Amino acid sequence: MPTDNTSPITALRPAAVEYYSDNIPVNILIVDDEPKNLTVLESLLNDPSYRLVRAESANQALLALVVEEFALLILDIRMPGMTGFELAQMIKERKKTSLVPIIFLTAYYSDDLHVLEGYDTGAVDYLHKPVNPVILRSKVAVFAEMHRKNRLCDRSNRALLAEVTQRCRVEEQLRELNDTLERRVTERTEALREIDERMRLATEATGVGIWQWNVITNQVRWDAQMFRIYGITPTPDGIVQYSDWSGSVLPEDLAEQEQVLQDTVTRCGSSRREYRIQRRDNRECHNIESVETIRRNAQGEVEWVVGTNLVVTERKQWEQAQQDADRRRDEFLALLAHELRNPLAPIRNSLELMKLARGNADQIERARAIIERQVIQMVRLVDDLLDVSRIARDRLELRQERVELALIVQQAVEVCHPHCEHAGHEITLALPPEPIFLHADPTRLVQVFGNLLTNACKFTQPGGCICLTVERQGHEVAITVKDTGIGIAPEMLSKVFDLFTQIDSSLERTKGGLGIGLSLAKRLSELHGGTVTAHSEGPDRGSEFVVRLPIMEEIPQPAPPTLGASTLGAPTPTTPRRILVVDDNQDAAATLAMLLDLGNHQTRMAHDGLEAVQQAEAFRPAVILLDIGLPKMNGYDACRAIREQPWGQDIVIIALTGWGKEEDRRKSKAAGFDGHMVKPVDYPAFMKLLATLQTAKV
Repeated sequence: MPTDNTSPITALRPAAVEYYSDNIPVNILIVDDEPKNLTVLESLLNDPSYRLVRAESANQALLALVVEEFALLILDIRMPGMTGFELAQMIKERKKTSLVPIIFLTAYYSDDLHVLEGYDTGAVDYLHKPVNPVILRSKVAVFAEMHRKNRLCDRSNRALLAEVTQRCRVEEQLRELNDTLERRVTERTEALREIDERMRLATEATGVGIWQWNVITNQVRWDAQMFRIYGITPTPDGIVQYSDWSGSVLPEDLAEQEQVLQDTVTRCGSSRREYRIQRRDNRECHNIESVETIRRNAQGEVEWVVGTNLVVTERKQWEQAQQDADRRRDEFLALLAHELRNPLAPIRNSLELMKLARGNADQIERARAIIERQVIQMVRLVDDLLDVSRIARDRLELRQERVELALIVQQAVEVCHPHCEHAGHEITLALPPEPIFLHADPTRLVQVFGNLLTNACKFTQPGGCICLTVERQGHEVAITVKDTGIGIAPEMLSKVFDLFTQIDSSLERTKGGLGIGLSLAKRLSELHGGTVTAHSEGPDRGSEFVVRLPIMEEIPQPAPPTLGASTLGAPTPTTPRRILVVDDNQDAAATLAMLLDLGNHQTRMAHDGLEAVQQAEAFRPAVILLDIGLPKMNGYDACRAIREQPWGQDIVIIALTGWGKEEDRRKSKAAGFDGHMVKPVDYPAFMKLLATLQTAKV
């Protein structure tokens, strides 16, 4: 906004005419490679009207001449590196220093030839060491006085020129005004009356406030709407001070807004900006959209800055809410599709495996166990979604009873045991010797602790440790789940319980999940009158979640039923091929590889992008079934790396992934994939696509 005398924009005003006072010391440069000689010269020329600048070499002297203006240069001739004659020659060749008088001092050069050489280089005098103080002071005084007079003459000339220029400008302006004054006044008065009326109606209808700043007088005027926007009592003439605006802008926005406005005036342009204010009357905060432009006077100079202010608080809130809603919806739907397809892939592969196993009990049992694990995971995912929906609509009812906490904890550990065993984790329990009873819904508490344990298992590297500790603390019990996993960054600690929040959201993320489990655990704990808190010392330092519940009393809950498996029909005959299966879901990779093995294909597996590239080079497969969301290197980059190799040009590479939007298919094609199939893959359709792609490659 425009400013008064306290504003940083005051610097934009024209500078005053430069002024030199007669008592300003005259600069004299003394050059000698002997410091003691410089000291002698300083003592001889000790005068408050002189400012002596020392230089102990030609280079120092040149630097001083670049930086400052000197009335006189007293120069020793004999110096190492560059003689006084050479330095004088350089000084006279430069336009800026060519007129600086030079007095040579020397103890060695006394014959006429050297004296003439000194004068040839531009010297005005030539003195021998030891110097006669009276003569030196006299000569210096002459040149100093000449410099003062020249300086005063320059000042007078500039002042006179400025005065003449200003007088001519004023006379020209007066002539123009006298020629057209009456006509212009009449036309301008009528135009302004019409403009003011239109502007008044427009600002009242739209809520737009108008301000004007005269850059020359530094005066600022607001219309009535501006005063209403800022909650300030209007002034009779509409004139405001800088503090009326700056005192309303939030401090964290003020400096940037002043800089934007200053840039607008400096570059003679226009700008659009947004900032936040706090109204003076009720301290409400609002978002302001400001648009301003400059207006020039008859001489082409910037005279006015004219701008508008509009309150856009509701619009900003609506836009942000829409963006957040759209982003969260899209992320949720994409993640939901991905997470549902992940367990479906190994289930479908296991069913195909059971069709082709032909009575092989070991393979059928392996397939059944995989189906059981994945179905439990899907049921858990769907149940969590339903529970979150019920809690959001306040439809979830707790069936509370008297239960013993130790039994609840043991059930939760049993639920998560397959996941931990599969990942090679060690779970340790530390329970108090005396029983602790709670008044709670046992199923929901198992869900709380199970979600925390599942989360710990998911984000802990294979072979890690998970510790569940129960400790009585007065009328509360603290249940702590601590792991040695990837930890939580400080900025994420406050967000881990938000719905659909994931610690790792990159394409290369190694863990899945919708970001529901922790949010659900927190809400269920709160429904029981408890709390959940998260702690971590940072990435790769492990995590700790603490549930605190009021101690009352409770009773055990039966374990959840296990799920069985079914068998399906006959295999589809295929031509044997060398196939590399790449998926970070080991069950999905294993079941698909087993299916392919039963079809007489020769298979290998890889579980991350880097391993996929290495296995492809070593195995030289005819076909690669490549997941996209892989750790270490995502599927897109892995495919590109393979295609860059001579041996990877003719390999059929098919994307098998949970990501199935059209954009995902375009990305996979651009990365070099021959086909794109979404999990869970229909096995006959997959084999048909494989045959088609191989035929096209021949």
